Amino acid sequence: MAFMFEKLEVYQKAVDLAEQIISLTEQFPKGFYFLTNQLNRASLSISLNIAEGNGRFTKNDRKHFFIIARGSTQECIPLLEIAKRKRLITAQKVINLRDQLEIIAKMISGLINGLKNRAGEQ
Repeated sequence: MAFMFEKLEVYQKAVDLAEQIISLTEQFPKGFYFLTNQLNRASLSISLNIAEGNGRFTKNDRKHFFIIARGSTQECIPLLEIAKRKRLITAQKVINLRDQLEIIAKMISGLINGLKNRAGEQ
């Protein structure tokens, strides 16, 4: 792996989640493009912002992108709920994805808190 962020478990989990959601939304009917697009974008945003945050030089820049990544995990929740209500995915699938999102959100919070605890850095 050439980039440090690729070694992060949270990054790997976020990529796995995005892949699952992309596969899931491929099954959505054509009339739900708006939901497909937004769910895919939100799930992809998690790993993208973790990667971008790790490429930043200051603590504040990294923190900013990690906060966006954490927000994207939460953005997925209402999108999944709507998909469930429209009977595009099962309640069990939503539970499984929500569990993964919760773990990822906690791990991102750990990244953010870790930045606070690092001394001597800007």
